[in-house]
Amino acid sequence: MMAFRSSRSVAALTGGAMLLALGACGQLEQDYPEPPIDPNAPHRYKSDPPESTLFGEGGFNVLGFLESDEDTGGTGIGVNAFLWRAALDTVSFMPLSSADPFGGVIITDWYSPPETPGDRFKLNVYILGRQLRADGLRVSVFRQTRDAAGKWVDSAVQPKTATDLENQILTRARQLRVARASTG
Repeated sequence: MMAFRSSRSVAALTGGAMLLALGACGQLEQDYPEPPIDPNAPHRYKSDPPESTLFGEGGFNVLGFLESDEDTGGTGIGVNAFLWRAALDTVSFMPLSSADPFGGVIITDWYSPPETPGDRFKLNVYILGRQLRADGLRVSVFRQTRDAAGKWVDSAVQPKTATDLENQILTRARQLRVARASTG
């Protein structure tokens, strides 16, 4: 019993010492004044070098904040915002497994339609670019059917199914773009 209490107190002292050491680190920080901002370029400091960068004119623009909103839908995601929103709207009846707006990938979980419980479907939607174009979208459809033993077995999917889903997503994306153009 004595050894147990002493190991607990050593652990408490060690933990307390670590917290004290981490707290002391905050005292070492100094406040440096912000460099003056150049009024001719509000997003840059006077001390920054000119626009020539390793990544060319305009630099490396990961989120697209400084680009034109014409083709992108105006958000900071890595793919076309209209295609992204339209894809989410189109597959909203299925449970999502993952959705990556920067990579442009939507993966659904298996979904069994109520009218055919012996079938289930899964979708992978890939948005391939920042422009609203038909070749900027790919849909993969997977289908499984339940066999006599009750196990799920992969089944063929008609190629037209993926094409129809792509067309639905593109139609919805165009509707979203027109709606945005009429409001703004």
